[in-house]
Amino acid sequence: MALEQKLHLKLSQKLIMTPSLQQAIKLLQLSKLELQEVLNQELLENPLLEETAEEAKAEETPAEEAEAKSETEEAPKVETKEKEKDSFDEIDYDAYFQDYIEYGYNPRGMGEEHEEFPIENTLTRPPNLSDHLTWQLSMSDASPRTKEIAQFIIGNIDEDGYLRASDEEIMASGGYPADEVEKAVSAVQSLDPIGVGARDLRECLLLQLHFLELDAPLVDVIVRDHWDEFMQRKFVPLAKTLGIDLKTLESVVELIKHLDPKPGRKYSNERAIYVEPDVYVHKVSDEYVIVLNEDGMPKLRINGGYRAMLNSMDSKSDGETVNYIKDKIRSAVWLIKSLDQRQRTIYKVAESIVKHQREFLERGIDFLRPLVLRDVADDIQMHESTVSRVVSNKYMHTPRGLFLMKYFFHSGIDSDTGEDISSLTVKKKIQGYIENEDPRKPLSDSKIMKILNDEGINIARRTVAKYRDELNIPSSTDRKQIF
Repeated sequence: MALEQKLHLKLSQKLIMTPSLQQAIKLLQLSKLELQEVLNQELLENPLLEETAEEAKAEETPAEEAEAKSETEEAPKVETKEKEKDSFDEIDYDAYFQDYIEYGYNPRGMGEEHEEFPIENTLTRPPNLSDHLTWQLSMSDASPRTKEIAQFIIGNIDEDGYLRASDEEIMASGGYPADEVEKAVSAVQSLDPIGVGARDLRECLLLQLHFLELDAPLVDVIVRDHWDEFMQRKFVPLAKTLGIDLKTLESVVELIKHLDPKPGRKYSNERAIYVEPDVYVHKVSDEYVIVLNEDGMPKLRINGGYRAMLNSMDSKSDGETVNYIKDKIRSAVWLIKSLDQRQRTIYKVAESIVKHQREFLERGIDFLRPLVLRDVADDIQMHESTVSRVVSNKYMHTPRGLFLMKYFFHSGIDSDTGEDISSLTVKKKIQGYIENEDPRKPLSDSKIMKILNDEGINIARRTVAKYRDELNIPSSTDRKQIF
């Protein structure tokens, strides 16, 4: 058996992701804020891209507009004696420059920004729990050794105010003895907010009870000695154990409920995130009009100075510079065309969603119909993966409120009428039943299933339990009120 080398010809088809296609797919799934960051980065990296102001366009005279138009009609021509044809010359830049050079990607609604306050007068962030505790510790009269250990303890307190390091870990961090660690823990637990530095919920409540000095010994007894029964809501056996009636136990339980289970939350520096919709849906007469939100998006075009430079260069003597400018022009063209295609695709998907969910926009959630990605993909003649990327992390503002675009896509439940009912509509019904139930006799999942079956909705008990969990509603046992 001998080894040989042979040449074989093979014809095959492969799906290759070109750089322009990869860029278009990447831009398609970005949210508006993420897209702004990408565009700003491209403006920094590509010198041929520039941002133009809408006001500058409005101030052009007719003569300047005619001159600009004549410039755009001239395509960059670079003479070359190479036998192989440059791929740069295969692109119809006449048509591109005519459509995009002066206007580029030019979204509407961008206004001039004015700085209202000096930047030095603005806090970078509000003080958090760690800052608040460190400040108090520095002002305390504790010894330097205690402050050193307490500083390590503060670094291991989570945002809820609980200590997430064991005594053994604190001792091992610096070779500290147990008595000094306990003294430092007590020093941290004496700081504001009361209850901070506790190892668990039980210790947190005991710290608050000790600080409040309430004349309610039953509260301390329940939290200290009967915590498991209290957490399992075994109030009747607990009342018998303590030798009190349910009325007295009710007042004790209400007092415990008013204690703060997460004392550190009041110093959380989490900021509210305001959602900016990507699509607006307005009702005009009897029709719904779709408007893409392009406010704040940079308006892009290719710098005319580099085009003139390209025309004046000799490809033979300035080959490296010419190739660099060509490469950046290609990149700019791909970016602007990808942006334009992105906006067109989002518009088509939003238009299809409005067409399918018109009854919801007119009459409310009870008329929200089941919808899957394939329905919209078939409607706009695109692939499901494209629709999935479009609706990812994007919001739509409608007359019914602000919704994630994914909100309109969900499964359906069979009904006796022959038409599927939206799972969101079923969840709304379940939530309504629970809100109107008797707190002393809450509805079980089986009872809710029977009510829905009587209404003609074919649903199983496990599905009811699944929807109830998704709504963050406790089970009937946990919802039951003893008092």
